[in-house]
Amino acid sequence: MPSSRLHLPVAGLTPMTTLDYPGHLACVVFLQGCPLRCGYCHNPQMLAPRRGDPQEWQAVRDFLARRRSLLEAVVFSGGEPTQHPDLPAAIAQASAMGFKVGLHTAGVYPHRLAELLPWLDWVGLDVKGDAEAFDRICGRPGLQAAHGRSLALLLANGVDLECRTTVHWRDFDLAAVKRLALSLAECGVTRYALQIARPGQSLDGAYAAPVPGAPGMAALDALVESLRPAFESLILRR
Repeated sequence: MPSSRLHLPVAGLTPMTTLDYPGHLACVVFLQGCPLRCGYCHNPQMLAPRRGDPQEWQAVRDFLARRRSLLEAVVFSGGEPTQHPDLPAAIAQASAMGFKVGLHTAGVYPHRLAELLPWLDWVGLDVKGDAEAFDRICGRPGLQAAHGRSLALLLANGVDLECRTTVHWRDFDLAAVKRLALSLAECGVTRYALQIARPGQSLDGAYAAPVPGAPGMAALDALVESLRPAFESLILRR
């Protein structure tokens, strides 16, 4: 599909990063709209969906054309990027330009994720919580089952995968973090990252306040060290 016909609502662009696609110099394209309502969300302005103007994706293509000799990869993020029907065409175009393609997703649209697999080189899969907590944390019922299908799809496909969980102490305690991590290891996840929720702006104002009795960093560090043998790679992003 010509880029002049793609309707991707571009909410932002990080021109260069080494963090969003581990081991690669990448840019990140943020797409507007997300069906989740996580209380700790630090970009609530990106939640409302909208239809993009074709000029938005064309501007990104123009940027990529200028950065071919510098950037290795393009990461599509959000929001929830897989909710956009024109994403497969945009990813195919980025791949055809010679870039590796990464995706940040919560895996709530497994059928759309399956369409993208031929072009994906790396996926960062958000794991909101275990089977009992997932829907509560993301604020919407019925999404955990879809996420589970996406995780199984990615593990079966063999795409380079990092699972990651944002830890806010309103949603977790140390025991819950441990249970979730070990359950992912048992499923076959080999690369896992724990991310501490950012303070300040959040969708739910209660998440911006300190949590009484929250574990300290020393306790979390000790837990992470105890979990390292279960994974090839376990990262704590503070």
